Amino acid sequence: MSQELAVCRLQEHDPVPNWAWRGELVSVSRARGELSVVCAAGAVPDDGSVRAERGWRALVVTTPIDFSATGVAAAVTTALAEAGVSVLPVATYDTDYFLVKNDSLADAIEALLLAGHQVTAY
Repeated sequence: MSQELAVCRLQEHDPVPNWAWRGELVSVSRARGELSVVCAAGAVPDDGSVRAERGWRALVVTTPIDFSATGVAAAVTTALAEAGVSVLPVATYDTDYFLVKNDSLADAIEALLLAGHQVTAY
């Protein structure tokens, strides 16, 4: 079973907290006005000190994709949108992850398989 994730919002100049690094998937993005962290939901403090939305799961489209390919994210997100599944894409150098809410996981997998994608829960 895939790990439950949380999407956290911290202040722009906050350091990445140590708790964020617990878990198999961690994504850190700093942009003007915010620091966003995707990490294991169980690692996020429950004391209200962190604005976080829990209950996400990561899906990975396992079909090999070259950097020169176009429309890959659109193909995945379109299949999910048509199934009524909200998605938050997160990318690394080698892998594109598509975060979906717990209650939509089965629908998301079914929609992606029906659209011809190879997918696995991360």
